[in-house]
Amino acid sequence: MPMRLAFLSLLGTAALSTTIGAHAQPVAAATDAPPSRNLLAELHPLPNDLARHQYLQAHMPADDDNVARQVLAALDDQLGLYNRALADFPFDNRVVPPPKVPLPATDAWRAESAVAAIAARAQGRRIVMINEAHHDAHTRELTLELLPKLYAHGFRYLAIEALGPRDKALARRGYAIDTSGSSYLREPLYGEIVRQALRLGYTLVSYDSDAPTPAGRESGQARNLYREVFARDPRARLLVHAGYAHVDEAPGNLGDTIEPMAMQLARLTGLDPLTVDQTQFRDIIPGAPDDGAYGVLVERFHPRTPVVLVNRLTDKLWSADPARHDISVILPRAGTGPRPDWLSLGGRRKPRLVNTDLCNGHVPCMVEARYAGEAGDAVPADRYTFLHEDTQNTLYLYPGQYRLRAVDAAGHVLGTRTLDVGH
Repeated sequence: MPMRLAFLSLLGTAALSTTIGAHAQPVAAATDAPPSRNLLAELHPLPNDLARHQYLQAHMPADDDNVARQVLAALDDQLGLYNRALADFPFDNRVVPPPKVPLPATDAWRAESAVAAIAARAQGRRIVMINEAHHDAHTRELTLELLPKLYAHGFRYLAIEALGPRDKALARRGYAIDTSGSSYLREPLYGEIVRQALRLGYTLVSYDSDAPTPAGRESGQARNLYREVFARDPRARLLVHAGYAHVDEAPGNLGDTIEPMAMQLARLTGLDPLTVDQTQFRDIIPGAPDDGAYGVLVERFHPRTPVVLVNRLTDKLWSADPARHDISVILPRAGTGPRPDWLSLGGRRKPRLVNTDLCNGHVPCMVEARYAGEAGDAVPADRYTFLHEDTQNTLYLYPGQYRLRAVDAAGHVLGTRTLDVGH
């Protein structure tokens, strides 16, 4: 899939709203005119994501270009620099509750695991939709954790916005490679979603649309999902992982006249989707004070994993925007280190120290861990990019055997070794 699909925001304001989704007005206001340079054309031929990252940093537009910053943050993610991604693109799409509407308090609401609560509510639904912030890979953890739970409830289809239609060998291979979809799919946690979904037995569905307008893209996505899933299997149960406002059940966040994909798919199928938002209550700048709604909720409920709020009397799940989403998820703070706390996935992934020794004196360099049985172009199980000499950091890996490889911006392999991660 061309990089164009990964970063539709570069095409101008309308496409930017499509990519960023909910509450994109602050960004759109900064990009009323199409960019004068074709940044995609400049980045596309470079040998790898580290080269693209270096090029973009060196050629960042002089003005505060939010489009370029979004691209830079996505590249940070793909390089394993997750907290840096948030700092490079502190996009805040969070809902500000009306002054007379109080935030949930602990006397009336309790926090529960989002995975358990959503899985329980999904049993009576045929469609579950979860959104992500494209530059914040923390918003992929929930989908990954839900895969086995929903499979046990009969869900057999997983639709992924970043997945392209051209990788016909994906299911047989069992893992994504560099060309399986948009550049978002090269981020390790996104790759793990694909890997584990195929291992469980899901059928993966590519559904994104390259329509030139936001309205056309929403319609195209809905039609593609209907055609690829429900027209072929009327009894299908479907999990959809999408960006921002595509999962909205009512207009507004993409413009007052644009019907979001979820709304249109509900009409095509006659099914009421369970819609989950996790882009509004998350860390925006790691370590920075937050006296807004997110900061208040974190202080009250102290989430250590993704949580939902449950009414103590009715067991109803809380939504900050009930016209558009059934459930609001609150993500924990990311922490202040170079690698966020959530990467351990609740302790299931084990920390392993790596350092610049593998780079053999060439920094910056990417240190990538791939499963021993996968090819060299597989999306890594984890990756960290060293930007300075004589430093160390941590990879987070499931128990198993891995091949480590250090690569520079030119694509040269600087060093390799094997790694056995025990239980």
